[in-house]
Amino acid sequence: MSEEKSAVPAWEQRFRAARVSLPDWAEDAPERALYVSNASGTYEVYAWDRATDTHRRVTDRPNGTTDAELSPDGEWIWWFDDNDGDEFGIWRRQPFAGRPEGAEGPDEEAVPGLAPSYEAGLALGRDGTVVVGRSTDDGGTTLHLRRPGAAEAVEIYRHAEYGGVGDLSHDGTLLAIDHTEHGDAMHGAIRVLRLPADGADATAVSTVAELDEVTGRDEPRGVACLGFAPVDGDTRLLVAHQRTGRWEPVIWDVATGVETALALRDEQGRELPGDLSAQWRPGARALLIEHEYEARSELFSYSLDEGVLTRLDTPRGTVGGATPRPDGTVEFLWSSAAEPSAVRSTAGTVVLRAPGAVPPGSVPVEDVWVEGPGGRVHALVQRPAGAGDGPFPTVFEVHGGPTHHDSDSFAAGPAAWLDHGFAVVRVNYRGSTGYGRAWTDALRERVGLIELEDIAAVREWAVTSGLADPERLVLSGGSWGGYLTLLGLGTQPELWSLGVAAVPVADYLTAYEDEMEALKSIDRTLFGGTPEEVPERWRASSPLTYVERVRVPVYISAGVNDPRCPIKQIDNYVERLEQLGKTHEVYRYDAGHGSLVVDERIKQLRLEIDFVRRHLGGAAVGENQADTEK
Repeated sequence: MSEEKSAVPAWEQRFRAARVSLPDWAEDAPERALYVSNASGTYEVYAWDRATDTHRRVTDRPNGTTDAELSPDGEWIWWFDDNDGDEFGIWRRQPFAGRPEGAEGPDEEAVPGLAPSYEAGLALGRDGTVVVGRSTDDGGTTLHLRRPGAAEAVEIYRHAEYGGVGDLSHDGTLLAIDHTEHGDAMHGAIRVLRLPADGADATAVSTVAELDEVTGRDEPRGVACLGFAPVDGDTRLLVAHQRTGRWEPVIWDVATGVETALALRDEQGRELPGDLSAQWRPGARALLIEHEYEARSELFSYSLDEGVLTRLDTPRGTVGGATPRPDGTVEFLWSSAAEPSAVRSTAGTVVLRAPGAVPPGSVPVEDVWVEGPGGRVHALVQRPAGAGDGPFPTVFEVHGGPTHHDSDSFAAGPAAWLDHGFAVVRVNYRGSTGYGRAWTDALRERVGLIELEDIAAVREWAVTSGLADPERLVLSGGSWGGYLTLLGLGTQPELWSLGVAAVPVADYLTAYEDEMEALKSIDRTLFGGTPEEVPERWRASSPLTYVERVRVPVYISAGVNDPRCPIKQIDNYVERLEQLGKTHEVYRYDAGHGSLVVDERIKQLRLEIDFVRRHLGGAAVGENQADTEK
């Protein structure tokens, strides 16, 4: 390592180190693939010709690009073009081999005639069929079909509630739609349509099958499309369901209505705990099973002919995506809290690693279980390396979602706090995924308050165990985690020393007015109605309601183009802080719900670290080698 590089602190090296996503390959041209990387300093889409091992950057935009798809024949790259992270845009495309020499202007519109919208799924057929999903605040969800040779796309589906493209059958005759027409955005349903052959007559679309386990049920259960069998004429659809209180797959023949249960038990005949997902392996004779349990994941192969489940060799940690290849191998993106990510193969090789230096590792996580008001709460704990037993200044890094969870995976943010002498605690509160349907669904109506009860229980453990210094406790998070941070500072003012909130919900009523329609639907489901219908619930869960009770310094960062946690409602909260004379700092940046630019991410974290150190004792907090090197 050069002298110049060694002067860069480890936390910054982790952010600057290039990383790659799991490559997505073309169904009929498996040597052609796409992935996303920050190798240029901004997250952009890359094309990878595996036959020649050549890599080419496809997109180059100031604020980055992440949504892209490869046509089944590998000839075209589709990518979603929004405006500086506002998530509102159109699909464009360019040839896999690159644009013609001398070509000027933007890539061509992939489906001319469709106005900008929020993205609601995309399906590309092997014969050139295209189905585009669109969502707008005024029009709800619309799906549009364009058959090969058609002059324009025709609308084949419309509903005020959110829906989206599930999957197109291998022969292009059937379309599965994931929808929430029943009004429960946390539990989806599936409709399967038969598409007209020429695509010109939208009235020729007919419904083949429905799977709705919400309507008319006291206890709603979600279903979700996992994909049609990759064989022409095969009408089997792989579906995820929650009938047993967790997510697991079943095969549903949409033509006959017959369902085939899967005997997913390990070599000792034991049922696998936790959530299960699946995808078809090439040829549709077997499935790739993804098993997620207690913040870690692993892979299995399941033979449909023999009904046998076989574990694949994956290290302990988190699989951040997997894809079965035609040669029988499986490629997967793997990392742990201590070890950076890489794309690996079950053949025992590293398939793809980003160019440049491998980022420094970090420390492993410890699993902690704490009794909370709604049951045992799982937390992931990391202690700064070589710093003794504590108590430490501690950052409670709260995950977003809320239907998400923290895992034993590599994350540059928590690793940076560890480098600065902080312990890091991450809580999979009620609402998190991976612990069963009841745990995920528990946060309804008392939104935010339930999650904070679980976080408070883990905080009490952290203090009484000697891990955390009660006078130096930072509540921090982004998105929903930022929302919980601001809500916690107001409803639990005696528990926290500082707050650091990124892209948060701060004024929930104003946020509802301005956010994208898909999120409005989720909010109506969480609260059990609109702000007009159940105003007391919305007020009880809004950070603005409790801003007068905030007694510690608070730092807020926000993207001015954010459609999920819009800037106006954050400005309302900040204005109230100013009126009350509360200590606070605000940083606004030109992007959406987070930045895809590496320098910007580093700047944001540096500002957060500086804020925390100034308000928790300056250089006495986090005095470490990483800082002194710089």
